[in-house]
Amino acid sequence: MPFASLGLAPALLRAVREQGFSAPTAIQTSAIPAIARGADVWAAAPTGSGKTAAFALPLLQRLQAAGHLQGKRRSRVLVLVPTRELAAQVGEVFRGLAQHLPQPLKIAVIFGGVSINPQMMGLRGGADIVVATPGRLLDLVDHNALQLSAVASLVLDEADRLLDLGFSEELARVLTLLPEQRQNLLFSATFPPAIEALAAQLLRDPVRIEMAAAPTTEAATPAIAQRAIAVDASRRTQLLRHLVQSQGWQRVMAFVATKFAAEVVADKLRKAGILAEPFHGQLSQGKRTQVLDDFKAGRVHVVVATDLAARGIDISDLPVVVNYDLPRSAVDYVHRIGRTGRAGASGEAYSFITADSAAHFALIEKRQGLSLPREEVAGFEPVELPLPPVASAANANGGIKGKRPSKKDKLRAAAAQSSGI
Repeated sequence: MPFASLGLAPALLRAVREQGFSAPTAIQTSAIPAIARGADVWAAAPTGSGKTAAFALPLLQRLQAAGHLQGKRRSRVLVLVPTRELAAQVGEVFRGLAQHLPQPLKIAVIFGGVSINPQMMGLRGGADIVVATPGRLLDLVDHNALQLSAVASLVLDEADRLLDLGFSEELARVLTLLPEQRQNLLFSATFPPAIEALAAQLLRDPVRIEMAAAPTTEAATPAIAQRAIAVDASRRTQLLRHLVQSQGWQRVMAFVATKFAAEVVADKLRKAGILAEPFHGQLSQGKRTQVLDDFKAGRVHVVVATDLAARGIDISDLPVVVNYDLPRSAVDYVHRIGRTGRAGASGEAYSFITADSAAHFALIEKRQGLSLPREEVAGFEPVELPLPPVASAANANGGIKGKRPSKKDKLRAAAAQSSGI
């Protein structure tokens, strides 16, 4: 099916061609007509499936059809995102698709971590489309730099993250500033059950779109080849270095659990002669942008990242993702490995399985319907044994006194594990 069959304006079709889109993806085919006619949409689709264009194209179409209001521009589309990097990427997509429209649109991209003054100046005269992180959006509202009373369409991109407890208070305040009558669009790769009730409260008779990952057959290889490698916790960095060098990986995103681990692992890789950089929330926005630019340009081969990079970061043709530390949940696992294998490309996702994390990975496999063989790499065979499961009978009343690890035992274990980074 060509994009022309979706009823898009000639200017948008020209932009689509110039952006290199040959045909609409499944999510675009389903979402564009529904959004264009003004329906609320709840869309769940795999990472890299073209969700941003799926809502950007019909929203641009609607804005053009409505025409400009007289005088100061009034923000009619608000896109909320959880991270600065995703805000920048969504803004780029909107600008690329809007470049040939006969009525130019002003697109404002606002996020924290940088000075607010240039953003306030950029909003003089208003903006048609605002792409924002919730915190900075509220700061600008408080400074009277932005009004949201004319918003006709609200998009929550990575909606499950915006609806969780980390953003709930900010999101609730934003919603009070919007008109009650508006179009609501929720897009994400995952909607955990705990989030679904909250999502449903925002929507009115929504068109629900759920796109599963493309099925595989014997004749087709999966877009993302997933592998699980057993290794001792203390040898993970050495194994990562070995794989980078022996496999000739030129671009790898390795996920760790903490900012401290990101710094330490990246530093050890650099000392081994590998071009590596950490990526986490304590870096300045300028440094974060530089790391991603260098990574995309090939000046950095390994980015060691926290889950900050698990959502919204689009690295074209990223071949490999490594779970150095396992994610906290099956949902986070989906978002992490979704950094590779995007837009139909193939990729590999490696997970390092230690004695302490074996049971947790088994739970991730169960929830994702996976069953991955535990591989070993020559020279890195694990010697540590997984902890035996505690008998349920013994734990029925809180466990057997004297058998549970004390607080000091837990601290020693955590220290031992971190020393093996």
